[in-house]
Amino acid sequence: MSTTDPDPTETPGSPTERGGLAGTPGPPMAQRSCPAETPAFPMARSCPLAPPDAYARMRAAAPVVRAALPNGAPVWAVTRHAEARQLLSDPRISSATGRPERPRGPDDDRPDDGFFVDLDPPEHTRFRRVLIPELGVRPMNALRPAIQRIAAAAIDELVAAGPPADLVAGYARRVPARVLCEVFGVPPADHGFFESRLRMLSVTSMDPSVAAGASRDVRGYLRELIRDAEREPRHGIIRRLAARHLPTGELTADELVNMGFLMLLAGYDSPANTISLGVLTLLRHPEQLAALHADPGLLPGAVEELLRFHSVQDWVSFDRVATADLEVGTTRIRAGDRLTVLAASANRDERAFEHPDTFDIRRSAHHHLAFGHGVHQCVGANLARAELRVALGTLVTRLPELRLAVGFEEVPFAHDAPFFGPHAVPVTW
Repeated sequence: MSTTDPDPTETPGSPTERGGLAGTPGPPMAQRSCPAETPAFPMARSCPLAPPDAYARMRAAAPVVRAALPNGAPVWAVTRHAEARQLLSDPRISSATGRPERPRGPDDDRPDDGFFVDLDPPEHTRFRRVLIPELGVRPMNALRPAIQRIAAAAIDELVAAGPPADLVAGYARRVPARVLCEVFGVPPADHGFFESRLRMLSVTSMDPSVAAGASRDVRGYLRELIRDAEREPRHGIIRRLAARHLPTGELTADELVNMGFLMLLAGYDSPANTISLGVLTLLRHPEQLAALHADPGLLPGAVEELLRFHSVQDWVSFDRVATADLEVGTTRIRAGDRLTVLAASANRDERAFEHPDTFDIRRSAHHHLAFGHGVHQCVGANLARAELRVALGTLVTRLPELRLAVGFEEVPFAHDAPFFGPHAVPVTW
């Protein structure tokens, strides 16, 4: 896959690219082929803790640059912060792309009902409205003691096993999996089953030969929780939503199963990768780690900076299609054209962040786009923030001497995965 700069003589949105002379409509972008020099996803990284090198070149060239998806389909890549916010909140930009090339989970036979990330208002709003009361600031504050217990127990297990250890398997994946068990009301006897299926579904290391079976297992388990709602209507988010919204017809069982499945996919990989990358980043910036040890009050800002610095979901989570012609700068976007917002590029935009390539836990980074923007901003952002603050804070406090057990260059990364992160992080203390 090429990571070469776009040809500066052929600016995206030029008359040639628009289909000829002004006033002569070109074919929808999805029907055009990409020149060989077009940058294609996923793009190569020279440093695992930084976005692909091509992002900075694309961002310097234009706010919207032509690129190619992994299947070769052309797409407009939105590179800058202001334009990303603009487009993510523009009603002419739709999430209903069909995404034939995007991994949405391995069970191809599943119904799409309730997979609300691919819907626009008012249907998207209907699903979001039932979730917001469950994932707001108040319920997440109430969940914090449980997250703290989960993180402390995971550290205890890590220490008991003794160094060296793999931080990814022993902590970064374990904490989000158990938090999801808590949120979903999974009884302790089923934790092992549930955690194992989440590992099989991880898009960082998805094995197609086992993922389809894991998907069916998880969906079957979610249906059991729905059936259990009448007996325990308040235990876990799925039972509560089932008890509240199935009798009224506001939700169907299929919709609720897919809502739950989507929440599991989003609530496992992204936190796990952010915890892993966060630890690596802090270890690579010992002065920032020392500041965090000295002042735990810096932790909320450190989490926001880590979210900005890594933007683990990046292009794969902000896939859109234009429903009408529009202009971004000098670029004309046609109805039917695909777009993807490069969160990792927008969050390194020097127009929005001073010295954006510098990791600084004292930075005010709350306007980052790691959770998106507009009506599709991640509904689980409050849960993610609570989880990251507790997981990283507990690790830093309990294991102040934590360090890599191997050279940084030996840490294996999932370079071709939709959500970037390390396969393993060998550590000692």
